[in-house]
Amino acid sequence: MRRHTERHRTERIGWLRAAVLGANDGLVSTASLVVGVAAAGASHDNIVVTGVAGLVAGAMSMAAGEYVSVHSQADTENADLARERAELEKDCPAEQRELAAIYVGRGLEPGLALQVAEQLMAHDAVGAHGRDELGISEAHVARPVQAALASAASFAVGALLPLVVTAWVPGQRLIPWVAGMSLAFLALLGAVAGRVGGASVLAGAWRVGFWGAMAMAITAGVGALSGAVV
Repeated sequence: MRRHTERHRTERIGWLRAAVLGANDGLVSTASLVVGVAAAGASHDNIVVTGVAGLVAGAMSMAAGEYVSVHSQADTENADLARERAELEKDCPAEQRELAAIYVGRGLEPGLALQVAEQLMAHDAVGAHGRDELGISEAHVARPVQAALASAASFAVGALLPLVVTAWVPGQRLIPWVAGMSLAFLALLGAVAGRVGGASVLAGAWRVGFWGAMAMAITAGVGALSGAVV
């Protein structure tokens, strides 16, 4: 029999979340940093150096934070699976009845539910309980290294965009150029994320652009006040 294959957007949820978060954070934080320092009256060279330092520090911070966070999730999943493994060894019939009760709750007849539970457990008992009792599936399994690398790389890419603009634009026009180009990049990022995730492209662009504009405006105000005080 020819197998019918489908690809679903949930398969992308792990790396997509990390990539979008990283790129958005890199763009917003670096653009806001550049705009804030420029508003404080720093020299062009100092602004560029500050932006580069923000890129490196932010990428490393994103990688470390994502790795620790996702690894904690993986540890929890592994602990739950180990507990299920022990319970299966201790009382397999009770675990089978528990799995059958889950299927009954989803609409199967009790006899059929017990038969399904028996066959699934004969194939992969731990996998069946992990998927249907604990909600741990292959599409959502925690991958710490993949998430850390995706976050660091996407942060660096996002941060690089305002840095390129900063390096090429003179001091007097720096703030409007960095802010304008960053908002355009953010809107594009939001639109792409919405498209890949199956959501509204316009809603995605508006969401990301609005909060990016807020971040840059507040940072520019703080920078201007700091420059005036100094």
